Amino acid sequence: MKRSSFNTLLTRTLQVLIAALFLLPIIWMITAALIPPGSPLPRSLDLTPDEITLENFTHIWRLVPISHFTLNSLRVVALAVPITLLTGSWAGFAMSQLPRSSQRRLVVISLIVLMIPGIALWSTRFVLYREIGIYNSIWALAAPALMGTSPFFVLMFYRAFRRIPREVYESARLDGAGVIQLWRLIALPIARPTVIGVALLSFIYYWGDFISPLLYLQSEKNYTLPIALQLLQQMGRSDWSLLMAASVTTLAVPMAFFFILQPFIATRE
Repeated sequence: MKRSSFNTLLTRTLQVLIAALFLLPIIWMITAALIPPGSPLPRSLDLTPDEITLENFTHIWRLVPISHFTLNSLRVVALAVPITLLTGSWAGFAMSQLPRSSQRRLVVISLIVLMIPGIALWSTRFVLYREIGIYNSIWALAAPALMGTSPFFVLMFYRAFRRIPREVYESARLDGAGVIQLWRLIALPIARPTVIGVALLSFIYYWGDFISPLLYLQSEKNYTLPIALQLLQQMGRSDWSLLMAASVTTLAVPMAFFFILQPFIATRE
């Protein structure tokens, strides 16, 4: 009994230490955002600055239209994340229903596509978006969601759906369920942790995408938050506290999204 309690205490201690290790950069970023504007970057891990101010957070709103850029980023993720969940789960579900030999071939193809560097697609996407008329629009940033965003997300869904016993699908088919009903009523509820995980990863992917707005947008009215960070850096490369304040502002929405979904991830089926 004592040994079990000791192991539990040791496990919890390790979990707290690992969590603290990952939280430390975020805590430092928040602390650096609170020091007065123009202050030099601390050369040590100073988590208790002598003077604290919120002036950096008000200053960034005067320098760039953060609210407009935030709204554009929210529009992109509002389009891209649901489409990614829809197309990615459809592709993963279709793969899981094929014969095993076909599944292996598609998994190999997905892994090959996953290894293609993103830079190889830049020029092709540029020409394609211009030809179909979505260049310089929010749709150009959300377009990869139509293909599931990444083969990695498709493989995550495939792995989750493949673990569901075939007898479950067969029983539903005997009760008259069609393909869409199997996907919506059987597969998706059982694979809920994977759905939440893909939603989080795709949200972070589109929220932090810096290259696509640079390549496929011309008008400032469509710029997203990563471009705002770049603009602030160009205005004052040495004003670290201002940049940290902008980074904290940019990070607030993904962290809120994570805390909203975190209870669903922790729930065990």
